[in-house]
Amino acid sequence: MVEDFKALRVIQEGPVLTVELNSPETGNAVSGTLLDELLSVLSALQDDPGIRVLILSGVGKDFCLGGDRAEFAEFLAADPSGASLRTLGKKARRVCDALATADAVTIARLHGGVIGAGLALAVFCDLRAGADDCRFRMPELALGMPPAWGGALPRLIQEAGAARVRELLLTGNNFDAATAAELSVLHKVVPMEELDNAVQRWVRPMVRRSPAALRTAKAMLNAYGGASRLADSTLLDPDLMTSALAAAAAASRHR
Repeated sequence: MVEDFKALRVIQEGPVLTVELNSPETGNAVSGTLLDELLSVLSALQDDPGIRVLILSGVGKDFCLGGDRAEFAEFLAADPSGASLRTLGKKARRVCDALATADAVTIARLHGGVIGAGLALAVFCDLRAGADDCRFRMPELALGMPPAWGGALPRLIQEAGAARVRELLLTGNNFDAATAAELSVLHKVVPMEELDNAVQRWVRPMVRRSPAALRTAKAMLNAYGGASRLADSTLLDPDLMTSALAAAAAASRHR
C-alpha cells in the first residue's frame, strides 16, 4: 500500500500496517485532508485480507490535539450554510465506523495530547496502548460545540461508563494515562520508551492468528456491543456540530 499522502505516513511490514498522523506542526489536527486519506487507507484495507493488524499513531510530541478549528472557520466563512462542515462531519463518522469494523485488529499507539477528535479516533480502535505522558480531554463544550464527532460519545460511554464520561464532558477536565486506564480508555500504560515494545507484544500473536477467526471475533464483538442500541442517534452528529458552529459564528459576526 504505497501512496503519496500529505497528512499521513503509511508503512507496511508484512501483515502489519502502521498509519501515522503526520502533521506535527498542527498537533496532527484532524482536517478534511487527513480524513480523506484515512478513508483511502481504510477502504484499501478492506480489500487486502493479508493485513492482520493496523497500528494508528502520531508523529511529533502529540498523538492528536483535536479537530482543525482553523479549517472549520474557513469552511463557515466560505459557506455560512455549513454544507462543507456537514460533509466533514460525515467523513469523520465514516472514518470512525471504518476503524471499528475493519477486518484487521486496530491498535491505537498513543502519546502526548489525545484531545477531542483525537480521542475519538483512538477510542474506535480495538486496543489502545498509551505512554505515561498521555493527557486526554473532551473540550467540546468549552469550544461551544456539542459532543458530536464521528459517533464518539456512545462509544466512550460503552467503553468507559456513562457516569465518568458525563463528568469529563461537562467539566472538560484533563485526565492522565492512569485515569484513562481506570476507565478502560487505555488497555495498557507504559513509559514512552517501552511503548513500541508494548504494542509489539500485542501484534506478535495476532499475526499468527487465522484471518477468518480474527474477522469473526471482531464481528461478534461489534454485534454484541451494539445489541442494546435500538436507534443510532449519532447519525445526526454532523448536523448537530454544523448547527452549533454556524450559530456561534453568526453570533460573533453580530457582536
